[in-house]
Amino acid sequence: MGRSRIKITVLKRVDPEYIFNGDVPVSPTGQKYTICTVFHDGQEFILETDNKRPEGFCPWAFHDIFKDAHILMFGGDFTPWTPEGTQITCCSDGIRPVSFKLERLDD
Repeated sequence: MGRSRIKITVLKRVDPEYIFNGDVPVSPTGQKYTICTVFHDGQEFILETDNKRPEGFCPWAFHDIFKDAHILMFGGDFTPWTPEGTQITCCSDGIRPVSFKLERLDD
């Protein structure tokens, strides 16, 4: 099996209010953290087989999800409770995380 493209869908951005129960920390600039503004729920990206970060995709989040995308890209799968060719993963921003669905596209 060769390389497959990967569809990345933004499932959910988590509001820091939910995580911190109303006591949201203040950023170094003096602002309270807000929900991630890089993505919006339902947004889709395609990771091509050249492994380049899709345009507009957060570099930090891409680093976090790349290992899972790469496993799918080369035909690997995950746990028995995850449908074949898919994975749910997230970025490591603990204050305002974003969850993603990765899907192998068999062209």
